[in-house]
Amino acid sequence: MPKYYSFMVCGYYLYFTSHCIIEAMHVHASDKKLTESSSAKFFVLSNGETTVENRGVLNDREVSKIRAFIKENYKEMYLTWSAYSDKGFFGD
Repeated sequence: MPKYYSFMVCGYYLYFTSHCIIEAMHVHASDKKLTESSSAKFFVLSNGETTVENRGVLNDREVSKIRAFIKENYKEMYLTWSAYSDKGFFGD
């Protein structure tokens, strides 16, 4: 389960799974258990904006902060994503 970073953002790891590399670039946000059932899912657009597919257990403040973090770091995150998937950004 590749993590975009080894540190947590707002108390959540940002990651994707080998099962989901068939979709467009996205980010799961989950606690230390890294379970998809309670994780949030953000699809990433080519400008760094995100669409929230599932908010999981995150509150509005956490969703907002994670979206801002993704916006600031999406190019670097895409490098990690593209090492596993040939799928691009959401909507492309």
